Amino acid sequence: MMHPSQHEDITLITISGEDKPGVSASLLGILADHNATILDIGQAVIHSTLNLGMLVQAPSQESWQDVAKELLFRSYELNLKVKFESIDKESYGEWVEDQGKERHIITILGQTLTANAMAKLSEILFRHRMNIQMISRLSGRIPLDHTKDKDIAAVELSVRGTPENSEEMGGEFLTLAQELGVDISFQIDNVHRRNRRLVVFDMDSTLIQTEVIDELADAADVKNAVAAITEAAMNGDIDFQDSLRERLSLLKGLDESVMQKIAEKLPLTDGAEKLINVLKHLGYKIAVISGGFTYFGESLKQRLDIDYVYANELEVTNGQLTGNVIGDIIDGPGKARILKEIADAEGISLAQVIAVGDGANDLPMLNAAGLGIAFQAKQMVRESADHSLASVGLDGILYLIGVRDREVLDQFH
Repeated sequence: MMHPSQHEDITLITISGEDKPGVSASLLGILADHNATILDIGQAVIHSTLNLGMLVQAPSQESWQDVAKELLFRSYELNLKVKFESIDKESYGEWVEDQGKERHIITILGQTLTANAMAKLSEILFRHRMNIQMISRLSGRIPLDHTKDKDIAAVELSVRGTPENSEEMGGEFLTLAQELGVDISFQIDNVHRRNRRLVVFDMDSTLIQTEVIDELADAADVKNAVAAITEAAMNGDIDFQDSLRERLSLLKGLDESVMQKIAEKLPLTDGAEKLINVLKHLGYKIAVISGGFTYFGESLKQRLDIDYVYANELEVTNGQLTGNVIGDIIDGPGKARILKEIADAEGISLAQVIAVGDGANDLPMLNAAGLGIAFQAKQMVRESADHSLASVGLDGILYLIGVRDREVLDQFH
């Protein structure tokens, strides 16, 4: 096999046209017949149109002339366009050196994907000296007459480079996402991203579409007072433990039978069942770590095949809530501690953990996890978390770990 240092004539071949069976085999066969070396290769098919690129080195100039003639003739037979571009030694060397640069994955998703969104995202990357290497679609093909509100358009970009100011770039992504109603995630592309093993969820307003304590308060006819305290706690305006004790004191005397009625009607967040079903199939462990209550967490555990549930246990005496919890209250630092304990028990690193939550008390565990996602979160939480989802359901997390719609369809249909 010839190496670049032995023969400097390197050619970039780009081929495009209608995709049909056997095209790649036919063209690559010509290169094989002349003992050519392929230094790089990439292929994409968009709407039945083939785009094939190859960086090729032939053993000699004479051999390359024969290769070019045969490729031109075969491309003509196949109704393909072919282009040749000579690559000099210096340019090739620079390309090789680029492989030491950091790689990142950017995921953009929303109900629709507009050219405006892609253009503005590309502009941000350009300003921060990031170079797009590859773009691929993760979501399924959407018909022009689609009416499903839950259809999601998701695209993944592979980029190289080190941003000059990561915090500034992240702020620009967040501003763009809010402006256009999309979600943008920026992750380091490393082995951990493809090897997650544990997903930890907050429960209230994350895994379910309600705050259970507000439902209990409604039954006790103190909903407005409790809801106001809940809102302040989720925004981080007051200490979580103090807020929980204050809210629970208003529930003293509530009949415990109310809990069963609420548990039977807990509304799951859009995409929750699909997400957990897929993750369980992929071998993930699922945990709930909540500042809510064990009674409802255990109900979800049975319903969704969850592996771990950690929450606060309501104290009940003579069939009524006492307004207290048994044991220590699980707050923000407690959530992060429990997340680490589960990871240790499973024998995995924190980089392999995904954490999802919506409130200020979730930030410690979001920051502890390799992938921390603020879901439908308050502005303060979105700004503090590394990743956020606001335009799609929980199943949008599948795109952030690189799962394609076709892979889910193949498995579950």
